Amino acid sequence: MLSAQDMQEAAAHGRAVKAVYVYEAPVRLWHWVNALAITVLAITGWFIASPLPSLPGEASDHFLMGYIRFAHFSAGYILLIGFLGRVYWAFVGNPHARQMFVLPLTNATWWREVLFELRWYLFLEPDPKKYVGHNPLAQLAMFTLFLTTAVFMMVTGFALYGEGAQAGSWSHTLFTSWVIPLFGQSQDVHTWHHIGLWVIVLFALIHIYAALREDIMSRQSLVSTMLSGWRMFKDDKP
Repeated sequence: MLSAQDMQEAAAHGRAVKAVYVYEAPVRLWHWVNALAITVLAITGWFIASPLPSLPGEASDHFLMGYIRFAHFSAGYILLIGFLGRVYWAFVGNPHARQMFVLPLTNATWWREVLFELRWYLFLEPDPKKYVGHNPLAQLAMFTLFLTTAVFMMVTGFALYGEGAQAGSWSHTLFTSWVIPLFGQSQDVHTWHHIGLWVIVLFALIHIYAALREDIMSRQSLVSTMLSGWRMFKDDKP
C-alpha cells in the first residue's frame, strides 16, 4: 500500500498522492523483452515437442524445424541474458526492483494481506486495497509460479541444448553434466521441461487476467504502469 516515504516523495515534487513512480526503465524493458522471448519459446517449444506431420516436396528442400529450433535457442539465450540483467538490477534498482526476488515469509501481516487479496480475486471482498508495487498475492505468484519456473526452464533447457553442443561446450559443462544425471535420462528432462512450459502458459494467462481486472476494478493502473513506470491511483468512485 502507499507508504509514508512514497507520500513524502510525491509531496516533495508538488504532486498530490495520485501517482507514484514504481518501475524503472530497465525493469520495464526486461518485462516486455521477457514476454516476447517467452512467447517465442512457448510457440516454438510446442512445435519441437509436436512437429508438423509432413511438408510437401523433398525433405532436403526444407529447413523448417531447423528455423524453429534456431528461434527457440535464440529466445532461450535472450531469456537467460535478460534474467541475469534483471538479477543485477534487483541489487542496484529501487526497492520495487527487488520485490519479485524476496518474500517476507515470517511477516504475519504480509500473509494476512495475501489472504485478503485472494478473497478479493475470488469476489469475496467488496473493496480493494491499493499497493504501490506488487500486492502480496501477486508477489507470491511471481516468485512461486514465474521466477522458480523460469529458472527451472533455463536450467533444463540449456541442459538439453548442451547435449547437441556436446562435451566441452559451456552449456554442457554448466548444465548437461549434472542436470540429466539428476533427472535420470534425457527424455525425463524433456518431459519436465515440457510440463514447465504449461506452468508458464498458465501463469501468463492468470497474469494478464489479473492485470486487466485490477486496472478496471481496483482503480489503480497496472498495464500502463509497465509502459510509463508510474502507478496511477484513481478516485475510489468513478
